[in-house]
Amino acid sequence: MGKNHPPNHEHIDENMLKLEVNLDDISGEWLGYVMDLLIVAGANDVYYTPIYMKKNRPGVLLQLLCTKHQVNHMKQILFKETTTLGIRYYPITVHRMERRFETITTKWGEVTVKLGIFEGEIIQRSPEYDDCKKIAETHNIPLKTVYEHVWEKLGETKKVDP
Repeated sequence: MGKNHPPNHEHIDENMLKLEVNLDDISGEWLGYVMDLLIVAGANDVYYTPIYMKKNRPGVLLQLLCTKHQVNHMKQILFKETTTLGIRYYPITVHRMERRFETITTKWGEVTVKLGIFEGEIIQRSPEYDDCKKIAETHNIPLKTVYEHVWEKLGETKKVDP
C-alpha cells in the first residue's frame, strides 16, 4: 500500500478534511500542475467542478480530501500555487469499502481488477485503466473492446470467499 492510499479494509475514516477554493483567474495548465502537487503531497482525492461566481464569472471549485495532519501542507500548496485569497475546510467522514485486487487473464494478457467489498459482498468491480490501455495499444484494438472482454470474464460471483 502506498503512502497516499488508505488501508484496504472496510472502515469509517473520521479524521478527514475537505478543503475547497473558488478560482476564477487561473489557467488550466496551472490547475493540472496544482492537482499533481496535491496528489504527490498526499491528498486522497483532488477534483474540479465548473462554477459561476459573482458577476457571472466562470470559475472552478477546487476540492480535495486529506487527513487532519496534512492540512497545513495542503494550505501551503494552495496559497503558494493558486490565485486564491482564502481556503474553506471542514471535517468530513468517509466510509471506505474493503478493496481487493484480482487478476483476470484475457486473450491479450492480464488485467488487474479492483474489487469494492461492502459487508462481505462484492458490489463494485473496476478494471485497471493502465492495464487495459496497454493491451489496447499493444494489440491495436479499441480500449472499449478490452473493457468489454474483461466485463464478460467478470460476469459471475458476487460473494467473497472468507
